[in-house]
Amino acid sequence: MELSLTDIAANQGSLENLMGHDRQALETFFASIGEKSFRATQVLKWVHQQGVYDFSEMTNLSKSLRSKLSSEAAFVVPEIINDQVSDDGTRKWLLRLEDGNSIETVFIPEAGRGTLCVSSQVGCALNCSFCATARQGFNRNLTSAEIIGQLRLANQLLVSAENERPVTNVVMMGMGEPLLNYDNVVRAMQLMQEDFAYGLSKRRVTLSTSGLLPEMQQLSKDCAVSLAVSLHAPDDELRNELVPINRKYPIRELMKACREYTRGLPHQKITFEYVMLDGVNDSDNDARKLAKMVGNVPCKINLIPFNPFENSGYSSSPLSRINRFRDILMQKGIMTVTRKTRGEEIDAACGQLAGKFTDRTRRTEHLQQIQTTGDLS
Repeated sequence: MELSLTDIAANQGSLENLMGHDRQALETFFASIGEKSFRATQVLKWVHQQGVYDFSEMTNLSKSLRSKLSSEAAFVVPEIINDQVSDDGTRKWLLRLEDGNSIETVFIPEAGRGTLCVSSQVGCALNCSFCATARQGFNRNLTSAEIIGQLRLANQLLVSAENERPVTNVVMMGMGEPLLNYDNVVRAMQLMQEDFAYGLSKRRVTLSTSGLLPEMQQLSKDCAVSLAVSLHAPDDELRNELVPINRKYPIRELMKACREYTRGLPHQKITFEYVMLDGVNDSDNDARKLAKMVGNVPCKINLIPFNPFENSGYSSSPLSRINRFRDILMQKGIMTVTRKTRGEEIDAACGQLAGKFTDRTRRTEHLQQIQTTGDLS
């Protein structure tokens, strides 16, 4: 079994957590203790494919090496605080981290595949106005071990449960903006694709971003996974309000970066995510402007019915309006689908994830002041 957070805390400073180490990092670790590099692939298989964390059970390692590793390193994953299952089979875990903060991870079962929605930050450093996670504020980035630990835990729990399937697809769409935690997210995604770990193809790993252009450009070189962009508006004026990072990276520059991302990636399409907000961004004219804006980008559009949360200030567009919006885009030749809302009754739907943590930004406090007094100062 893996060490618990209590166990690792008792040995703080003496045991190195190897859970987030990719093959190269493990090879470096083994070289540092005078071992051959092939030990890295052996350990990767034990941990990520077979779910064995106890060095003493890794029988193709010598007894002396197993003893040495047990005294110097460990594999630590977050602890499960709560496990909820919705009527549609969507499963949400609340996970406690070493520092006492907690995050949420969601598994969505579908015919022929299982998708895991993975968090990358404790909270979110951005402030999109329609997102429950953003309303909570931000504490810190997750480590690569905490990111990959969500996948390891999910696979471990799902394969041991009846009528469940292991994770076949990962979407970096949980809590946080993944590209603001670039190094740790890339390291974790490389582990997801590692043949000796999870062996997921680039098409089965999707990163969702609000549009951080320098990091998008670097990602295309380092780890060109499928890309989803949180768009949500057909012009800069509205997107500045909904997705404030747009003030730094406006739509024209974002569209250029999206076109560049697809170059050299055969058949790669950008997924534009567009949350449907009643009376805000869902008019016929909004649809026509959106179609024109993305017309020269290889893409598909994912319309997302808004999932409500307390004091959001928004409501979802009616289904008839969403269908009309979709039809206009389709008539313009743009592949468009409406995302089916999953796990809404357990707050596991898109935009609803909210862990438990200390907000270092004081964003929650500020919002409470606005709601109570109307004072924006």
